[in-house]
Amino acid sequence: VQLQASGGGLVQAGGSLRLSCAASGRTFSNYFMAWFRQAPGKEREFVAGIIWSGGTTYYADSVKGRFTISRDGTKNTLYLQMNSPKPEDTANYYCGARPGPFVRTAQWEYALWGQGTQVTVSS
Repeated sequence: VQLQASGGGLVQAGGSLRLSCAASGRTFSNYFMAWFRQAPGKEREFVAGIIWSGGTTYYADSVKGRFTISRDGTKNTLYLQMNSPKPEDTANYYCGARPGPFVRTAQWEYALWGQGTQVTVSS
């Protein structure tokens, strides 16, 4: 079972960027999948999550209204659309998955992670 994150890069504040997380090795129909981020010197923090089967979404207050999490079941891929990013959104972004259709925002509750993809927002 593997998660492969991609799509990071350099973006100007106010622009847009879309991250992808390709899942392989199993289906995630009964999973909660999420994006976290970690800036230098800071702990990994929850950004957004989605209950895969029903599509219900959850967001950190800091990104609500700017970021959108979605999934494509046919491609087994998770996305994070980042609109109007700010310099404070600069971080390494990780996708994570955990079994069960329940919202979980603590990183220690996730056993399956993709590698990080760096997002840098310039002012």
